[in-house]
Amino acid sequence: MKRSLIFFPVILLCLSLQAQVKRGQQAPEIRLPGLSDSTITLSSLRGKVVLVDFWASWCGPCRLNSPNLVKLYARYHDAGLEIFSVSLDKDKAAWRKAIEHDQLTPWVHVVDQAAWNARSTIDYGVDAIPATFLVDRNGVVKAVNVEGRELDHEIGRALK
Repeated sequence: MKRSLIFFPVILLCLSLQAQVKRGQQAPEIRLPGLSDSTITLSSLRGKVVLVDFWASWCGPCRLNSPNLVKLYARYHDAGLEIFSVSLDKDKAAWRKAIEHDQLTPWVHVVDQAAWNARSTIDYGVDAIPATFLVDRNGVVKAVNVEGRELDHEIGRALK
């Protein structure tokens, strides 16, 4: 019985450490290499509304969502939206090819080749992709995994 009393709280603690970032929390820092291999940080975009998008070139649903992101970027970029694209690709060539093919070149791209074991996926609690986090100008998460009209509405609110 005593083992159960100790074991259960330990399990809960472990699960809470892996919990996904929630609305209202400060967005964890991401520091990864970009397309030119230089390090790019999420905090370098402070002052902009940022859609953090976890994806990979091999992820069908991610690639199907690319045209939606292209439209959002075109619609809101001049008002202050930036997309911070975090790829979980282990193959940099495939990552670069997907960016070019899907016409995603205008926004910020980083890659975390550690994929599911990456610090970024652990910090954000990403267990499936695509996964998105809308971050306001102050670095606070305003929406998690919203899409379509709801995402459009949240971006509009964050840009006001």
